[in-house]
Parts: sequence; structure tokens; C-alpha cells
Amino acid sequence: MKNKEILEKLTLEEKVGLCSGKDFWHMKGVERLGIPEIMLTDGPHGLRKKNPEGKNGGLSDSVPSTCFPTAATTACSWDPDLLEEMGEALGEECLQEKVSVILGPGVNMKRSPLCGRNFEYFSEDPLLAGEMAAGLIKGVQSKNVGTSVKHFAVNSQEAKRMTIDSVVDERTLREIYLTAFEIAVKKGQPWTVMNAYNKVNGTYCSENAHLQKEILRDEWGFKGIVVTDWGAANDRVLGLKNGNELEMPCSGGYNDEKLCKAVRDGSLDESVLDESVDSLLSLIKKSEDALTENYQYDIEAHNALAAKICAQSVVLLKNEDQILPIDTTKKIAVIGEMARAPRYQGAGSSIINPHKLTDAFEGLAACGVKASFAPGYDKKKDVVSEVMIADACTVAKQADIALVFIGLTEEYESEGYDRSHLNLPVSHNKLVEEIAKVNPNTVVVLSGGSPVVMPWLGSVKAVLNGYLGGQAGGTALAQIICGQVNPCGKLAETYPLSLSDVPCSDIYPGRGLTAEHREGLYIGYRYYDSAKKEVLFPFGYGLSYTEFEYSDIKLSSDSILDSDTLVLSYKIKNIGSTDGAEISQVYVSDRQSTVYRPAKELRAFKKVFLKAGEEKTVEIELSKRAFAYYNVNINDWHVESGEFDILVGASSRDIRLSATVTVESTAKDAVVPDYRQSAPCYYTAEVKAVPDSAFEAVLGHAIPDSELDPSQKLTIANSLGDAKHTKWGGRINGLIDKIMNMAFKPDDPNGGMMKAMALEIPIRNFITMSSGVFSEKMANGLLMILNGDHPGKGLGKILGGIGGALKKLPALLKSI
Repeated sequence: MKNKEILEKLTLEEKVGLCSGKDFWHMKGVERLGIPEIMLTDGPHGLRKKNPEGKNGGLSDSVPSTCFPTAATTACSWDPDLLEEMGEALGEECLQEKVSVILGPGVNMKRSPLCGRNFEYFSEDPLLAGEMAAGLIKGVQSKNVGTSVKHFAVNSQEAKRMTIDSVVDERTLREIYLTAFEIAVKKGQPWTVMNAYNKVNGTYCSENAHLQKEILRDEWGFKGIVVTDWGAANDRVLGLKNGNELEMPCSGGYNDEKLCKAVRDGSLDESVLDESVDSLLSLIKKSEDALTENYQYDIEAHNALAAKICAQSVVLLKNEDQILPIDTTKKIAVIGEMARAPRYQGAGSSIINPHKLTDAFEGLAACGVKASFAPGYDKKKDVVSEVMIADACTVAKQADIALVFIGLTEEYESEGYDRSHLNLPVSHNKLVEEIAKVNPNTVVVLSGGSPVVMPWLGSVKAVLNGYLGGQAGGTALAQIICGQVNPCGKLAETYPLSLSDVPCSDIYPGRGLTAEHREGLYIGYRYYDSAKKEVLFPFGYGLSYTEFEYSDIKLSSDSILDSDTLVLSYKIKNIGSTDGAEISQVYVSDRQSTVYRPAKELRAFKKVFLKAGEEKTVEIELSKRAFAYYNVNINDWHVESGEFDILVGASSRDIRLSATVTVESTAKDAVVPDYRQSAPCYYTAEVKAVPDSAFEAVLGHAIPDSELDPSQKLTIANSLGDAKHTKWGGRINGLIDKIMNMAFKPDDPNGGMMKAMALEIPIRNFITMSSGVFSEKMANGLLMILNGDHPGKGLGKILGGIGGALKKLPALLKSI
């Protein structure tokens, strides 16, 4: 049947039911009309499907699947085609498991290196993030399996992620926080877009018409559906009106009742509901062929692909005296527990149960390396052990080369909470420091999903950054260390010298109710390069076992209209003796402008493989967007006429070639915003302490209040954390803290996430995320207690609902 025929046969309740989940992981079907249920599961670097036969529960109780490198890792490959291969493999695994939509990729910007979920995101640059995401989407969807680009939008922190209001000016929103989504949508046409928990400029993303309708659909031409992040629905009726078709998971009928009531009383036009249902039916139909196939993927082939992707993504940060690749005939010491107990993925909803796992020690052995070993530290606790370090030093002294494996352990970064510093574990830093004293040929191999500071950098010969390499990361690292693979990865984010150098460090992750993005456009290299700030390692940086020479830059014209396409060409030659790949980057710099602009911005990139001595010509097209900024006066992309430098480099700080083009604007009547008087700090990139007046000038309105008004009654949109100032709220907060400390060991990364969720989740989610186990009546009782309005009666409402809750609980636990 066509969608129109189905709509005519559906009851109001059935239509409304299709707009929310059946349970945690399934969309509802309508059996009498032959509409099947379909499954959505977590990604994005592997398939995390709940194990139907699992007994333990929890995030790790999932069916075995391939754990590919995380987005923070794969972004360093700068290779969308490689991500397309990865997407194809993910799609195949979804087919085997009858999964219709995998929840990823994540394209949020790395505003701060402290964000606990940065390992799941690609870059600080929207172009790179968007292109990588588009590659992954194309790959997955080529298998007739859907993707869900997330989290839309301005979700760059875990702290208070469910309630925080991201306050950001429209230009920064467009140029930094939406561009990656725009590229992913226009190039990949994902089946779904997942909105974020947070508010943007005062409105929850799940009901934000500006984001979901005006931009996503009307401007970008998105054809799929918008799904909430799990529990992100606030006002479900408003959300449906403003473009959010699907609520996940099942709310136990809580929001279904609100939608039915709204249609019946006329506050929601049924035609709006029909439009949403039509889109949902189209999604279900896309999935039908895949659901009927008996597909089986090749586990070994996917493992080999995981190793290939990691090897293309590892970044060589330092290689003094060309100590790498190692001479495998020499005595090698492998130091550090992470060599045998690797950190290979993040923590939280993306955690994968891998089919197999190869550590670096095993990988080195497979490459023919016979190495001695000492753990050097206990990975599960950050305590310096003098005995373990002494044993490690004894082993290192007897070797020609010491490979020291260190990094961020599981409890250092996770979904649900942010880091508070950029330091590695103290025991890891101390180990490197002592090993370097006894062995002059010390090589550090790093693991982790985010930048760190390296106090020992000057004392070691080499640093190899493996990020989070997935299940075959040990194989890939060994192949690079032994010279079987030439490293070609380049950083997709800047490594600052210290946390205080990060532009938003003094205001991240926000105050009270808001996260003010006062630094505006100046995140990552856009800030460091504009402010001429020294960094540990710049954006786009990475070494190779060979060297490349750039030459012969040419432009198709030295003067164009902004409606023209500029063709850029240049040559790259491998002047070393080893075959390798080079990632060249094209930046554009506006020589003089009325509106403030960063010193340079990435506008294109190209990865080319070159045999030793080989030379190739790279050709790149630059269109209007390469020269444009978002003009808030005309609500469109605009080029200010003038001269632009085209910069070709090996990193943002290593520019090898340059040329200049004059671009003439075709929008001659457009007024260019001029903030030189009202917000001069943005012209000099002095954004560490932006005055209120300057921020308000670019915002275009007053800065919203950032503090909770204690005189106002708490509502279901508030969290338990919001209630800590009240008598009973303070006691409940203290009790939760004690319970979490008893329930989770200090080294368990899930502890921090669960504690954050308990204190920061809105009370409305107690109802919706429990499928009605915690009823609306019980939620009202809790609010009576927190607000001091007849706490006894409030407790009575909660106790009165326990009987019904116990009846519903088994079904909830089964579905999670």
C-alpha cells in the first residue's frame, strides 16, 4: 500500500503511536496493516545491539561486533573514502543483526578538549568533520541501512547536557556548529538526524523550529526524519509541530496521550501529524528489504579493515634521529600495562563488545619482535608504584629501545561527564620520566580520545599517537612501529600547551543554566593561529617516514566573481626513499575585511599516495563558500569583495605554497556587519575574556540569565541537581552521591556517567525514560517534596505508585 492509503486506514492512536518507540530500541509497527517494527541501535564506530540472550544487562551486554577506531581516530586519516569502506562494513553488520538504523556518526564540534565525549566526534573543524561523516553515511546507506547524524546541535559538553542552554550568535552557529551537519546532510542524505538534549538560544533542540524546519529542511533540503536523542523530548506537541517526527524511546504512553489530546482539542492540526507519519512510514519501507535478508558478514575481513583504518589514522608526532621504524633485530623493551591491556574505545553508549582484540604486544610479536615486558603501573588506579617503576627501569636498561605505552585510562573520559584537566595519569607520566633517564632511545605510544599535555616530550625520542584504535589497534601500531606501514595520519584537532591556552577554558562548560559561547568563531586552530598562540602540536600536523615537497601552485584565474569556481592545482613529490601518503590542506585567508574573520580557515584537503620519487598534481575546486562568511544582515552566505590568499600546507602552521585571488561579490547591496566599535576583541582574537557588551553586540540581544531563580518553583523540566538548594533536594543529592560511591568502584567509568545522569536528568525523563514505571503522579509527588509543598503528601503519591511501578518494571528491564 502507498503511504496515503495507509494513513487513511490508521486510527488516531495508531498514528500517534508511530511517532514514538515501542520500547528502547524499536519503532512501533501496525501488524493489522502489515507495517513492521524496525530496530535502531547505538553506533557509531561499531554496532551496539542489546544481546537478547544477555544476563548481565548494562552497556557492555551487547552482541559481538567489530569495534572500529573511534571518530577522533578516523578523523586523523583525513580520508572520506576510507570512512565509506568502514560504513559499508557497519551496514553489513546491521544487516546480519536486522538493524535498520545505526545511531551515528557524531559531528559535534570540539569546542574544548575537555568534553568527555570528544572521542566520539571527528574534529574542531566543521569541513573535516562533515566530509568524514558524509563518507561514513554513504557507506552505511549503500547497504540499505540508515544512519542518524548527531547531536543536532551545539552539543559540545557533557556537563548538564540535558538542560543546558547553549548561547551562541547566529554567525558562529552557522559557520562552526552547523556546517558539519550541513555537509553531512547535503552530501550523504542520512535517513535520520538526531537532535541534542540541550537548548540552543533558549529553545530545546527537540522543539527548535529554527534548527529543525527553517535550516535542516527548508535550507538544506533534508528528506529524512528527526529523532530525539533518547529522552530528549520536552514538550512533545511543540516538538512534533516544529519538525521532530520520532520520540525515542517509548514514553509508556505519557506523550502519546498528550498528542492525542492535542489533536482532539484542535491545538495540533492532524495534517501535521499525518506529515510526520508519512515520513515515518517511508523510513520503515526503506528498511523492509534489509529485514528480509539472511546476511552474514565476514568477521575476519572486518577485523582486517579495522586494522587498515587504524594504521591510516595513527599520527607520528615526533621522530628524533629517525628512531622509528625500529630495527627489529635490536633488543626491544615494551613498558606499560596498556601494551597488553589496551584502551581501544570510549565509554558510554558507544561501547562495543568486540569479536576479538589484539593488543600491541601481540601485534609486535606477529611482526617478529621478541620483546621483554614490564607493566610499569596499575592501569586501574593512578598511584605511582616505585616498585613497578624500578622493575620497568631494570627491563628498559637492558634494551636498545624502550617502547612505553601510556594514555588516558577509561575513567578519564566518558560520555556523561567532562574532564577537568589535560593531564595524563600521574603514574604514566612518572614512568616515562624515569624510563627516559635510563634509556636514551625511549619511544612513547599514546592512547586516548583527546589531547593531553606531555611534560616529558623533550626527554623522549619519538611519540606515536594511536588515539583509540579499535579492536585491531594493536596490529596497526605494531605495523607502524616495525615499518610495515608508513604513518600518514594528521591531527584533526590542536594540542594546546596548557588548558589555560584554550580560548573557552575560563567559561567552559558554563555557569548555571547557560553555556555562553563567547569565543564565537575562535575555536581550535581558528583561535590559536589568529592569536598567534604557541601550541604543542598544530591542527593538521603529522610526520611520515618519508618527506614531501610541494611546488608549482596555479590558479585558474587571478580574479573571479563569487559565483565562479576557482580551480587550484599544485604538485606534491615524495622526495624520500619510502612509499607514503601525504595529506595536503588548503586554507583561505581574507586579506582585509570589514567583518572579523579568523586568520585562515580550512576549505579543502586531499590525501595522495606517492611511491618514493613519485610526483602527482593535485587539483581542487573552490566555490563561493570557500570565501564566504555568514552575513546576519541578509541571513545568507556572503563574500566581501577583496583579495584572498590561497594557502597550501602540510598543517595549519606549515604553509608550503600560496597564491592570491581577487573575488568580487555579486551581492553588491548587502551591508557587511561591522563590529569594530562594538566588539573590537573579535578582530584581534582576544576572546579569552569577552566583555558583556561585545558578546551582546554579536548576539544581537541581551545575554540571558545564567542563574536558577531559587524563588521559582521547580518543574518537571528541572533536575534533582537543580534542587540541591532546597531542604529535601540537598538531602536527596547527598544520598545519591553515597549510593553511587557504593555501587561503582572508583575506576569504573560508568560510575561518573550514572551519577551525572541521576543528578542532571530532568524529572520529566523519570516518566518518559522509564516507560511509565515512574508515573506522572509520582513525579508530581517528587516535586511536592523538592518544593517543600506538603512533603508528606508528596511521599504518599510516590508510595502509592510503587505497586503499579513494580508491575511495569520487568517489561522495562527486558527492553533496555
